[in-house]
Amino acid sequence: MRLYEERLGVPRTWHWLAALPAVMTGLVLLPLGPVAAGAGLAAAAALAALGLYAYGAVGIVVTGGHLTAGTHRFPLASLGLAEILDAEEAFLWRTRRADGRAAMLLRGYVPTALRIELNHPGHPAPYLYLSTRQPITLLAVLAFARR
Repeated sequence: MRLYEERLGVPRTWHWLAALPAVMTGLVLLPLGPVAAGAGLAAAAALAALGLYAYGAVGIVVTGGHLTAGTHRFPLASLGLAEILDAEEAFLWRTRRADGRAAMLLRGYVPTALRIELNHPGHPAPYLYLSTRQPITLLAVLAFARR
């Protein structure tokens, strides 16, 4: 049973970025003819959109016994104190305060985050950094799921 699920999709404005390589590819292939330019434009747009979708497909899922964040999976019993990070604090924990051993699900376009101390004996990470658009909700769900 999933108690919480969040997908960290890219902002809608980023989809315009998919148009840039498509137009450039179309222009480069234009000397080969309009069919080649159109095919190159369509292929480059599809590849760029697929790349953006794949990058934003990562998510956070809380079930009855585990927290899954991207490729990381932790039992709820191994999670310690959690701290909600506003935009400024999240920036500091992504840059100057960051620990190289930390487990991070980092998306720079998501301004807020949740930092959770880890007590997992098999994992060397001191904390888990989760970019999330709903840190208060995620913290409440984690507190509920641990009970």
